[in-house]
Amino acid sequence: MDQQVLRAQKWVNEKYKSVAGYQRCPEDGRSGWSTMYSLTMGLQHELGISPVVASFGPGTYSRVAALGEIGFGWDKNRNLLACIQFGMWCKGYWAVEPESEGWFTGVTRDAVKKLRSNMGLPEGDGTLNAKIIKAILNMDAYVVVAGGSEEIRSIQQWLNKDYWSKSAYNIGPTDGIYSRDVQKSLMIALQYELGIAEPNGNYGPATQAGLRTRTLDQGAGGTLTKIFSAACVFNSPTYDDELQEVRTSWRDTFDAKLAEWLRAFQKFNRLSQTGKGDYQTWSQLLVSMGDPDRPATGSDTRFEITASRAKWLKDNGFEVVGRYLYDPPGSTKDKEIKPGELETIFSHGLSVFPIYQDNARELSDFTYQQGYQHGLNAHQLASGYGFNRGTTIYFAVDYDATQEAIDSEPQGVVAYFHGVQAALASKGKKYNHGVYGSRNVCINVTNKTFARYSFVSGMSWGFSGNLGFPIPRNWSFNQIKEFKVQNGTDSFDLDRDVSSGRDRGASSISDKAKPADDFIAYVQTLYDLAGSYGASGQKRSQLVMEYIRHHEYGDKDTLNKIGWWYLIGGYDQGFVNYCNDRGMSVRKSFKDPFTGYDLGAEHMMATANAHLLTDQPSNRKGANGGDVGGWAGDLMTFWSDWRNSEKEYADPLAFCHDRLAVPGVSSSFGFEDLIEDADGYLIARAVRNNRTIVDAVKDHYQKDGGLRRFNNYFAQRWGNATDCKDSAHNALTASDTVLGPGRKQLISLKGAVLPAVYQNAPGGFDKLQRFEQGFVDALLARMGMEKSKAAQYRANHEAFLKAARSRAARSARD
Repeated sequence: MDQQVLRAQKWVNEKYKSVAGYQRCPEDGRSGWSTMYSLTMGLQHELGISPVVASFGPGTYSRVAALGEIGFGWDKNRNLLACIQFGMWCKGYWAVEPESEGWFTGVTRDAVKKLRSNMGLPEGDGTLNAKIIKAILNMDAYVVVAGGSEEIRSIQQWLNKDYWSKSAYNIGPTDGIYSRDVQKSLMIALQYELGIAEPNGNYGPATQAGLRTRTLDQGAGGTLTKIFSAACVFNSPTYDDELQEVRTSWRDTFDAKLAEWLRAFQKFNRLSQTGKGDYQTWSQLLVSMGDPDRPATGSDTRFEITASRAKWLKDNGFEVVGRYLYDPPGSTKDKEIKPGELETIFSHGLSVFPIYQDNARELSDFTYQQGYQHGLNAHQLASGYGFNRGTTIYFAVDYDATQEAIDSEPQGVVAYFHGVQAALASKGKKYNHGVYGSRNVCINVTNKTFARYSFVSGMSWGFSGNLGFPIPRNWSFNQIKEFKVQNGTDSFDLDRDVSSGRDRGASSISDKAKPADDFIAYVQTLYDLAGSYGASGQKRSQLVMEYIRHHEYGDKDTLNKIGWWYLIGGYDQGFVNYCNDRGMSVRKSFKDPFTGYDLGAEHMMATANAHLLTDQPSNRKGANGGDVGGWAGDLMTFWSDWRNSEKEYADPLAFCHDRLAVPGVSSSFGFEDLIEDADGYLIARAVRNNRTIVDAVKDHYQKDGGLRRFNNYFAQRWGNATDCKDSAHNALTASDTVLGPGRKQLISLKGAVLPAVYQNAPGGFDKLQRFEQGFVDALLARMGMEKSKAAQYRANHEAFLKAARSRAARSARD
């Protein structure tokens, strides 16, 4: 509770409680929209407006503007000035000494100067005008807030400084956050530079026409380049082919580094890689739909794809079409897939991606229970149509859901998708869930429920969720334009969707082969060759592991691979030659049938080889060479990455939560890495228990082993969170003849300080503990741990840290 905010709330409620239209604000000492609205209504009353309303609209603005400049000594209306001063208090500016509100003193002038400076405006004489007063009585911040950046703030301040005096421009926030308001400010600035008479912040025909003749190239400078560069920063990071972040910085000259970033942005967004600020690139930077007439190979429609329509799609460059699994009762749109339609689509060389929508047009349509039922229904329908395992079903959010609507419970978008996720899991995870919606909806649903892909409703460019948000990292389709197809005498509506190529849709149905079957057949062939080579028993399985991992994880003559040679030894070169002479080669990847992700066969088999050769420690709190071949080695590498990213992530726990085994996030310890660690461990355990490697991979990928991979991995290796955390600590710090060289290879050679040394630095022990906790949290999250258990564990965590610090202190004294 802020006592000055509480004074403001009590003052405005008492002063205007009888005014027509006045709405009381809560007297809780917390600044918020309700308080700003009450102060605005008080201001309106002093201006003679009746009834008052909770909005600083054109009428209020014109009357404030008529007052002229308000500065030192102004005393025409003390109550009106007090409303403004209390508004500044609510923003954290000491605008007046207590009990002196209503007088424009030197204290007020200094506060206004500070406010103007934070906004990016010249301090001047510390005076107020209508634009500044309007900005005071909203919830914009003028200092960097949590999650904001100084670079974005500098752009915001520049926009305010150069355009605040222009009629169409409102003073924007300078909080370091790229938001809808900042996007509009940038667009208005661009429209002024294009010479548009009445800028409005919309990407309309005049703006588009202006940009078609304003291509920027290397060497360009001036204000237009600064605006273009700012748009690049707002859309940064973009991603390379490995989904690694690629960032840029704000500049006033179009140089080679900006062109390099731009080519990565263009490639990620499926634009021509010109490295120039051409019309299509301007469009993609400024609006979610980009250029709606650019080439697109994807589409979706509620209309049946008949033979003639399929031919039209193919003839016009389309490769994939989205169709609906379901049409809810009472609908007149008749949009679900028709009998025989899928076969028609496939016979014309097209593929299809399934969409599930049951209303989904307002918040009341989204609860956990509804999501669960929709997930069950979608599974049943998709199975009935014959869609194969691993297909992604896109569940729709077909309205402009705000952040509050996304996060709210029990009614909320994320809650709904948790229901969808649980329902699909209850049916064996045959299908993955994807999300259709605004950029912000897709980002949140992906981050919080691990949606496989995002189908972005880009053509709804006016959605708040499409303004101030970059395109999601896992976007598969971007819906950019609806149009009517005229196909002879037939016509139907079609949406153009740019395809990223990540989800190619289904090109067949009722295929009994599962995604991993070809990998299992490959393992079987190698196992048979190991037998004919003369190996028997467990050695045959070991040779299969060695062959698959030998190229990337077994060459002692290569610096970056010598650690693996030391860890799990060499490989049987004779067997490698024997297989190669019979037409075999290393299989690098295969598709996981349970998540749809491509798994690295080499890394997974290297992990299995390590665990096969070195059994896990008898004490689950320990760590050994087998672990370094799997999770511990990945964790060591990830420690190096955190140490090298500490400027961006001071808190290692936050770094882990954002990047450790998070689906869709590129990382040295990514989601696929954790799957490979878990699968390699479980396959090795099966082989140790006298299963052949062929049976082990069959049980894991053809049956249901992969459904419980993380739970089985956690239970068999650690059993509980405390032992898991201790094991991580030992992996990072314990003295051991294998762990030590492993850490040197994976940590020291990357320029990072060893954890055992780091923990003795001031604050180092606590940070190391938080890093280790991040590893535990990642495992628990992937296991789908119940919230109650997670909460219970967290409640005990502080006590655990306290005891650990005490043990460390005693150890240091000893």
